[in-house]
Parts: sequence; structure tokens; C-alpha cells
Amino acid sequence: MHRLLRSDPDVRRELVERFGTKVIGADGADREAIARIVFNDAEALDWLEELLHPKVVQEHAAWREALARSPDPPRVTATEVPLLFETGGEKRFDVVVVITAPRDLRAERRPMPDGREQRLVPEEEKVRLADYSYVNDGTLEELDAFVADVMARLTV
Repeated sequence: MHRLLRSDPDVRRELVERFGTKVIGADGADREAIARIVFNDAEALDWLEELLHPKVVQEHAAWREALARSPDPPRVTATEVPLLFETGGEKRFDVVVVITAPRDLRAERRPMPDGREQRLVPEEEKVRLADYSYVNDGTLEELDAFVADVMARLTV
């Protein structure tokens, strides 16, 4: 999605038509300026998601198809999808892995401004819907071990 905001001319044109030139910076769309608008206006957020999500899905599908056609395709691909359950995107994947962390640790690692977290499917629900889940409140080595275990299970 970030690449689309940076360099897709159709996205840039649509953003300017909807929000004006104030949302365009030197490197493409100004994500902070857009966030200030859309996270205070549900209709604007819906519009932005309708603009971007289909393009993200198309790019992801093209990437997977290109990998599948390569001479030595990978047995497993991984994709990070921040709004997977919120957009119904889990249907596009064979397996879903959810990594969670306690709220205070998430806030410490990456504060989420503008009340964005209230829009998300609750963690408990994501864990219930996932094929694999992990609470990331330990070391990187523990996280790596979890990932290695899941990869081993998926490549049997």
C-alpha cells in the first residue's frame, strides 16, 4: 500500500481530486496528511480503502502468480496484512498466522494514534480465527523458534 501511495499515478490523481494537493508531498502521497483526514472522517476512510484495497489485492495476486511461474517456486510465501480480518482478506490465504502482543507492549513498540485500534477486530477474535497464533512478548529467539516451527509444519 505504501508503494501505491508513493508512486501510483492513478492513486495520486484520485487523492488530489478528493482531498486536494495538500495530501501530496515530495515523495508522493503524504501519509500523515491523509491519516489526519481519514481517521477523523469515516466516509473518507471508506473511500480511501475502496481505492487502495483492490489494488493491493491485485498486486499481491500478481506477485504470487509470478513466484509460482518461476523456475524454482517457493513452497511457502508469507504476506503481512495489517487489516486481514477487517477486510475479509483471510479468504485469500491457505493459512493465517496471527502474532499478538499485550496492549501496553504494542503501544511501547509502535504507538497507534487517532484511535485506529478501535477499528480493529479484537485480538481474541483474530486468534480464534487463525490457524496458528503466538503472543510476542518474549525474545526474538523465541519468536524465531515459533516461525521456524510453523514453517516446518507448512513444508512437510
